[in-house]
Amino acid sequence: MGHIPVLLEEVANNLVSEETGIFVDATVGGAGHSSFILEKHKNLRLIAVDADEKALEIAAEKLARFRDRTIIIRGNFKDLKKILSSESVYSIDGILFDLGLSKYQITGKRGFSFNDDAFLDMRMDNREPLTAYDVVNSYSYEDLKGIMEDFGEEYKAYRIAKAIVDERRKKPIKTAKELSEIILKVKRRTGRIHPATKAFQAIRIEVNGELKNLASGVTDAIDMLTSRGRIGVISFHSLEDRIVKNIFNSSSVLKVVTKKPLQAGRLEVKTNPNSRSAKFRVAEKE
Repeated sequence: MGHIPVLLEEVANNLVSEETGIFVDATVGGAGHSSFILEKHKNLRLIAVDADEKALEIAAEKLARFRDRTIIIRGNFKDLKKILSSESVYSIDGILFDLGLSKYQITGKRGFSFNDDAFLDMRMDNREPLTAYDVVNSYSYEDLKGIMEDFGEEYKAYRIAKAIVDERRKKPIKTAKELSEIILKVKRRTGRIHPATKAFQAIRIEVNGELKNLASGVTDAIDMLTSRGRIGVISFHSLEDRIVKNIFNSSSVLKVVTKKPLQAGRLEVKTNPNSRSAKFRVAEKE
């Protein structure tokens, strides 16, 4: 089974209408949302963007039957205005940011998975120079502790950072599996959530500049929206959700559609456990 998009109906019902002309999927991934929306709205034009080369290959295959209405572009949504202006697009009617990892990234031997014994990479875009290996093996104790506290909200950041520094003195930490085993010595499993989850999240955010890029991409998107155009963001942890909420609430040109974020119902969570932590916020340009 391929990657299952979360909150599919909620996205289609809240972001797209018959009047929507140009819709941007800023993180197209496996194109689950985009293909569903294109099927439902026959006059819609789609611009599909992703920084991940593998994701775009999968998206291109899934969107092939809509190729007359679709433009696929490799790029990071932090450069949204530049990406769209390269196609002479200066205004859009709707846009989605889905900030979750795809199944293809998790299973792709790229260091995202705790049991991955391939190179400790974690880059969404393999053209970028910084890898998780660099962060884990070259950042100071203070910097490691800081990113785990700031980006992972990890209460054992000091102990994990010290364990990493102690271990890398013996030999470089080369794989995600090695890193997760170091963390497991510091933090025992107490429930369903893997003890290394927050530390891995923090390192991934650092490698990809995710929070800074999110603020930039969402701000650009708001600027480019037409009147009554809508922006939606699906986030999976509190740091992302907080950024989106603050930008939406502080904007002088937006009307917030979702006073509280939409979340997956019991049935969706049962069939797709990854949807459990998803929060979907929508706003409309006045």
